[in-house]
Amino acid sequence: MARYIFITGGVVSSLGKGLTSAALGALLQARGYTVRLRKLDPYLNVDPGTMSPFEHGEVFVTDDGAETDLDLGHYERFTGVAARNTDSISSGRVYTNVLEKERRGDYLGKTIQVIPHVTNEIKDFIAIGDDEVDFQLCEIGGTVGDIEALPFFEAIRQFSQDRPRGECIFVHLTLLPYLAASGELKTKPTQHSVKELRSIGIAPDVLVCRSEHPIPDKERAKIGLFCNVRQDSVIPAYDLKSIYEAPMAYHKVGLDQAVLDAFRIAPAPKPDLRRWKDVEDRIHNAEGEVKVAVVGKYTQLEDAYKSIKEALTHGGMANRTKVKLQWVDAELFDKGDPAPYLEGFHAILVPGGFGERGTEGKIKAAQYAREHKIPYLGICLGMQMAVVEAARNVAGIKDAGSEEFDHESGETRFTPVIYHLKEWVQGNYTVKRKLGDDKGGTMRLGAYDATLSEGSNVARIYGDSTLEERHRHRFEVDTKYRDQLEAVGLKFSGMSPDGRLPEIVEWEDHPWFIGVQFHPELKSKPFEPAPLFADFVRAAKEIERLV
Repeated sequence: MARYIFITGGVVSSLGKGLTSAALGALLQARGYTVRLRKLDPYLNVDPGTMSPFEHGEVFVTDDGAETDLDLGHYERFTGVAARNTDSISSGRVYTNVLEKERRGDYLGKTIQVIPHVTNEIKDFIAIGDDEVDFQLCEIGGTVGDIEALPFFEAIRQFSQDRPRGECIFVHLTLLPYLAASGELKTKPTQHSVKELRSIGIAPDVLVCRSEHPIPDKERAKIGLFCNVRQDSVIPAYDLKSIYEAPMAYHKVGLDQAVLDAFRIAPAPKPDLRRWKDVEDRIHNAEGEVKVAVVGKYTQLEDAYKSIKEALTHGGMANRTKVKLQWVDAELFDKGDPAPYLEGFHAILVPGGFGERGTEGKIKAAQYAREHKIPYLGICLGMQMAVVEAARNVAGIKDAGSEEFDHESGETRFTPVIYHLKEWVQGNYTVKRKLGDDKGGTMRLGAYDATLSEGSNVARIYGDSTLEERHRHRFEVDTKYRDQLEAVGLKFSGMSPDGRLPEIVEWEDHPWFIGVQFHPELKSKPFEPAPLFADFVRAAKEIERLV
């Protein structure tokens, strides 16, 4: 049976519970343990799939097709453990499950209540895969005191009581604000946060205290005294230059040791931290710099492209090169010249997205990269806009566009070289979709195979004739234009195994121009960079040397 670590937060949100959970998971792995990380989110959406990127940031997708919170991306990047649909749940999903059971009569006519029915549903979710790993780390979204999070706090309280003594611990993350006027770190918010947690029956075993200033031992002793936590289990968490410093930083201040002490595991296995020392070395000892423009429409919130940002960092680490990323709003040159915004970059990346807004700018970005021989990586919509650009400006289909944009506007304005994906093969059955279907969970989601053309650039990059990558889309390049596009040099170098769905396109006469329908950034890790991103940065580095 697994041991359970519940990670909660207090005082304010966005303290870094996800990063702390991921770093702790990596440290436990370094000591030889197996781990799995889970996220319990209090919001009432069933999943983040239909939430605006401005609201919630990136939607992370698992191999088995779940649309999840972006923290699962942190978990994967730090531990290498592939997330799955049982690793993320929201209040919306919990209540949906409970109400579906009530409608089926599973509760035998009982009155349905938060306790025990909702809390039991949460506990059942937590216990999934109980015998698979040594440690299950469960992060609770939001902060203690949030009304919507109360069922989750009650559920983990009950869960800890249901398990044998010593199999569950609680790690609580708080903030120590600094008052410049008095030159003091204030511990009172942390004390109140722990008091709130204890009032609902949860006593933290480890406190992780975020601070922009060093925490003196006397303050740690004070926090331990008033929060009933051992002083050596009051762990400072300081700001870092890179999130990939977190495992080593937390190890140096004793987080992993404090957790093992709370479980009374002694003697604790010694950690093998060579992987993370190498990661730190690659971050801090880069040789050269490349500038990459990410042309998107959610650029006001960097978390909307979280995995893109991290995958570019990983690509830089693979090449011992610092990647200087700049967000460029595609709408800036929807109707103008992109040159003033794209000059001076060594590579251009156009990520995924939905809707017509900003797409003309993305098309111009693809054209600029093609004409100026700048490395270009188009992901999902970024690939589709590269195809539209080729159709309009090279293949002679002047009104080329996407069915998505006509559907959005209610007009017929384009020749749809991009069309609504009506059916595809998933495992042993065929999935069918209509354009007017519900938005949530109706896309082509999860990991699918692709067959690569022999001698293509992408086959060289992957070093294989096949690949498996994660998808999240409901529109697709129409293969009826394939011959016309390939005749002008845009090759379809990757297809679904049945040959029906285009997965990859690339320009033959370009140093590095690749568009992919999938999302390679989702599987990238600092110690295992996504092949496309590693080679994309390498190509940008070659351009940098020529400039």
